Amino acid sequence: MRTFHRPRYQPRKYYFINFRIEAPTLRVINEKGEQIGVITKEEALRKAQEAELDLVLIAPKAQPPVAKIIDFKKFLYQEEKKAKEAKKGIKKSTTKDVSLGLFIAEGDLTRLENKGKEFLADGHQVRINLTLRGREMGKRQMAFDLVNKYIAALGDVNVSKPPKFEGRVIRSVVAKKK
Repeated sequence: MRTFHRPRYQPRKYYFINFRIEAPTLRVINEKGEQIGVITKEEALRKAQEAELDLVLIAPKAQPPVAKIIDFKKFLYQEEKKAKEAKKGIKKSTTKDVSLGLFIAEGDLTRLENKGKEFLADGHQVRINLTLRGREMGKRQMAFDLVNKYIAALGDVNVSKPPKFEGRVIRSVVAKKK
């Protein structure tokens, strides 16, 4: 059976335009960004119609409310563009996981070391997990030594969380030094 994943709900900002504006007086800004002043709603609508543009309520909670004479479709496009630009600037700090075993082969360990170096070079943090199973619980010191050896092999890194035993797993988090 296929599952349906609904896109996340994001409330849209609602703008009052033209005749939907309820305030009797408005502080109006024209299309060039110059203040016209505080005028009645009817006069503002007339000025917007003369310019063949829309009257958009920008700041409804201000005293008196602020409205702008602009092309509404163009305004929405610019708002959307600004939101996308703002999203671009944010870089998500992600954590990549590397899972080790107590009796890992030397070749596998070097492969995971290279993968960890690659993650650090990309600017990610690396979470090191070493899970102990069954009788391996008796060899905790050996497990800590393996994790420390892995951290040393990554080179000059900042250990943000030193190796710690959590249940059956030894966890540590390292990041690239700045």
